[in-house]
Amino acid sequence: MSADARILGRRRPGALIGPNAVLQTVAVMEEQLGPAETRAILLDAQIHAKPCGTHMIPEVHALRLHRWLAMHEPMACFGIAEQAGARTADYIIANRIPRAAVWLLRHLPAMLAAPLLMAAIRKHAWTFVGAGRFAPQGAWCFTIDRSAADDPMMPPDSMFAWYAAVFTRLYRQLVADDCVCRMIEPDAPCEASRAYRITRD
Repeated sequence: MSADARILGRRRPGALIGPNAVLQTVAVMEEQLGPAETRAILLDAQIHAKPCGTHMIPEVHALRLHRWLAMHEPMACFGIAEQAGARTADYIIANRIPRAAVWLLRHLPAMLAAPLLMAAIRKHAWTFVGAGRFAPQGAWCFTIDRSAADDPMMPPDSMFAWYAAVFTRLYRQLVADDCVCRMIEPDAPCEASRAYRITRD
């Protein structure tokens, strides 16, 4: 049995996420790395076909993709993750948030729009944190905790950068165009819980 097969077998049942965690990342990889290297990374990640986009996918697919992307491209993986995160947010705004809600958030003052957006994100957090735990602290801070996710190894830092990019674009498009989401550096390497703060620059 391969290492990744053992990983998949150990993961908590029901750890599913939205397909754009893979689809948008692969799209950026193809643009920046080219089709040949993208295929090599997908092969190492045991992803033999891109998701169709209409169904949730096992979270392990995204974890493997980001892990192998980081191994192949330890520097470029961060830029790729950030662009993929922004595109994922754009997809969410265009396809998953009702038009009336988008209009309302964009016309409310930031101090009112931010709590509404964070409440909606919390309700649907399982679609992007999978086996992790999402915990907001008010409208401008949150943590993503994977300590109970049974990860045999921590996701690469580039995947945590992907989360920050998703939130940056969501807040810029729906709350205020000067919002930036940044990860607070953990106290120790490979920390399972990562804290984020959204600020206005």
